[in-house]
Amino acid sequence: FVVSVGDTIEGLKNTSTDAEWQQVERTLGLYRRYPLYRAPGNHDVWSQLSEQSFKKYAGHSPYYSFDYEQAHFTILDNSRSEQLSANQLKFLEQDLELHKAQPVKFIVSHRPSWLFEAALGNSNFALHQLAKKYGVQSVIAGHLHKILRVNLEGVTYLSMESSGGHLRASRKYEEGWLFGHTRVDVRGNEVVFQIEETREPYGQSRVTTLNDWGAVGLRDAPAHRRSAP
Repeated sequence: FVVSVGDTIEGLKNTSTDAEWQQVERTLGLYRRYPLYRAPGNHDVWSQLSEQSFKKYAGHSPYYSFDYEQAHFTILDNSRSEQLSANQLKFLEQDLELHKAQPVKFIVSHRPSWLFEAALGNSNFALHQLAKKYGVQSVIAGHLHKILRVNLEGVTYLSMESSGGHLRASRKYEEGWLFGHTRVDVRGNEVVFQIEETREPYGQSRVTTLNDWGAVGLRDAPAHRRSAP
């Protein structure tokens, strides 16, 4: 199955919302055999009308959760705010309590509301306290369009690479600016991330793991880096 970190459509205009979602539906039509779970991005939900469209085409609420075997996924909605609201944090706590027996847990949102606290090593924020209390291994976001990884007290905070949105700043691969997708394998209680860059002309098919990346880009030049199959 596929989990999206948001911004499925260009959005931001109520007059074209339905047409854009319908185009997405046509584009994804060949891939219906893969279940798709979406997190709402700021380009997906910006108004009451756009929220209704998201529910209609995504087939679920902007925030929800689901299990797949031993893994539990909590999808949060911070599409209209840089921070997680009190309502979202309450939902998260209740959801994690209900699923505390699941050995592998992911929290997914569009905006990296955790960015500054995690990058500064500050563990005193509500999201982190809940993640640590309930044994969440991975907190994942999009929005930045770059790979960025921070480990804080056993919790991995991860900003994903772009899957189509423009690259910013230097646009250099070694600084985390790349187009691609990430494959995640769950083996028992172990979670393995593999970042797969897209092929030419938008990339060079390079493959890395989370250990290759840090808060500012590639940590080293990994000898095992290779082309994607």
